Amino acid sequence: MVKITLPDNSVREYESGVTGLEIAQSISPRLAKEVLSISVNEQTWDLTRPITEDASIKLYKWEDEEGKHAFWHSSAHLMAEALEALYPGMKFGIGPSIENGFYYDVDPGEDVVLRDADIPKIEAKMKELARQKNAYVRTDVTKAEALSYFNDKGDEYKLELINELEDGTITFYKQGEFTDLCRGPHLPSTEPIKAVKVLSIAGAYWRGDETRKQLTRVYAITFPKQKMLDEYLVRLEEAQKRDHRKIGKELELFAFSQRVGQGLPLWLPKGAKLRERLENFLKKVQLQYGYQQVITPHIGNKELYVTSGHYAKYGKDSFQPINTPAEGEEFLLKPMNCPHHCEIFKVKPVSYKDLPIRMAEFGTVYRYEQSGELHGLTRVRGFTQDDAHIFCTPDQLKDEFKKVIDIILYIFKALDFNDFITQVSLRDKENREKYIGSEENWEKAESAIIEACQERGMETIVEYGEAAFYGPKLDFMVRDAIGRKWQLGTIQVDYNLPERFELEYMGSDGEKHRPVMIHRAPFGSMERFVAVLIEHTAGKFPLWLTPEQVVVLPISEKFNDYAKKVSNVLNNSDIRTVLDDRNEKIGRKIRDNELKRIPFLLIVGEKEAETNSVSVRKQGDGDQGSMEIEQFISFINKEVEEQLSAIDNK
Repeated sequence: MVKITLPDNSVREYESGVTGLEIAQSISPRLAKEVLSISVNEQTWDLTRPITEDASIKLYKWEDEEGKHAFWHSSAHLMAEALEALYPGMKFGIGPSIENGFYYDVDPGEDVVLRDADIPKIEAKMKELARQKNAYVRTDVTKAEALSYFNDKGDEYKLELINELEDGTITFYKQGEFTDLCRGPHLPSTEPIKAVKVLSIAGAYWRGDETRKQLTRVYAITFPKQKMLDEYLVRLEEAQKRDHRKIGKELELFAFSQRVGQGLPLWLPKGAKLRERLENFLKKVQLQYGYQQVITPHIGNKELYVTSGHYAKYGKDSFQPINTPAEGEEFLLKPMNCPHHCEIFKVKPVSYKDLPIRMAEFGTVYRYEQSGELHGLTRVRGFTQDDAHIFCTPDQLKDEFKKVIDIILYIFKALDFNDFITQVSLRDKENREKYIGSEENWEKAESAIIEACQERGMETIVEYGEAAFYGPKLDFMVRDAIGRKWQLGTIQVDYNLPERFELEYMGSDGEKHRPVMIHRAPFGSMERFVAVLIEHTAGKFPLWLTPEQVVVLPISEKFNDYAKKVSNVLNNSDIRTVLDDRNEKIGRKIRDNELKRIPFLLIVGEKEAETNSVSVRKQGDGDQGSMEIEQFISFINKEVEEQLSAIDNK
């Protein structure tokens, strides 16, 4: 017999070899129909895998990320089976589940090109195979057996993957006529897969390497019910309407130029205004919390990043060193701001009385992301972090960490990001090689984060293996207006960089001590945050933030002079106003400016010119009636004040 501990800490006994599916059946037949995967001693397994020793388990359904992962990973194998049936001789790279669905990288062969026109028949074949209710069967194989199988099949991509694995760790999964190299976990069978949608067909270099062959990447998603797929497609259509690349172009916020370089955004005047207001908003908050602004160069001597450890960790993903006329001298575009801030700390002697020192910078950093990974503002090669580093004593660490939490929560409330979860990212439980620093310092840092969250009453999830290489962190995962999840703010505790840079302060005991360092970025990066904000609001920014609050529309050229007067009065009253004096009909002007998401449209003609007034239209609310100019100034200022007051009172 084996003892099985359930999530409520109750213990049940079963015969050795019991499966997760049998355990679910013993609890409830309905649960057995809904469960998709199981964790056994914190490792996710197939429901049909025998349990032969005492274990703690969790059963995962569709609502759980682990359940979706098994469902979509199994669906990736189903799609691969369909593709192999339709296109014999196709070779396969990798087919992981992703946040929404899955993809498979495939090599169709020299004479086959997958196109959008092929999507219906791929979907039809997947549904046909799913209805066969074929079991996913896991088999342990030796490395020699695995190599032999895929060598006979002629699939060099799988052979490359197998050669990197250790003997004794290799498993195959088979369903129907398809066999794949895979760790799992998978569903018991294809039966739960009821609704299928192939989303797109794109190109992707093998293993993300531009020097390797370009494969075909097929994206898809599946659901246990057709209704779920229908609802997802509605959300997907809404997401396409909110795409920050589309809205950013319409609102003239940012652009990209091949001559400037891929992944290097150009902020247009309106986008620069938006970004400036966000920066000023955070600067004001930081000032209240005792931060000091600093500015550091865009480059640094290579040795700076060797010392920090960033060169070893980011060297492959960074731009190549810049050689100067001096022999052997090399500089790098900075991948991070923190090494520069460490050097600022060392400029003068520091006493415990000076701590904490809080340095803030909107610092631009550079990473050479692969071209296939670039995506609008969310994945770029040059981005500005709202970076700050707090240097404090170990005794101050927890309080400083809690203050940073307060700043991030304040910003989220200000911008209506009210749906979020917090994730404590800790080291991998087994693989410690990818982290720097002592075990003792890591334990201190991890404990400080957990205790700070508890004292702030925050519910958190814990993810092992997600920490930064130099320290654990707290990540904020925000859900936008249509339910998509984005990682935005982050706070990290670091005992290691102070050690590497030999940072010191004089303690009250007259001895020298190492400070602790907190890295924090409430926005994360200005580029990514603006992208998420655009998609969250669909480009309809809060009145206090929007680059253009008002547009003045003369009904004909006769009233252009009066319209200019109104525009000047409003701009001189710190109301961001533009003038649309094109020789167009007023109806066309109204439609065009509503598409620009400008909150207030002021229409002026003969009546308004005679009475020193404006006719007011509000975005989404229509006609607001006629107001004198001073009355409108008071009206709009009151709305801005109410918005900002509401933020402070939340």
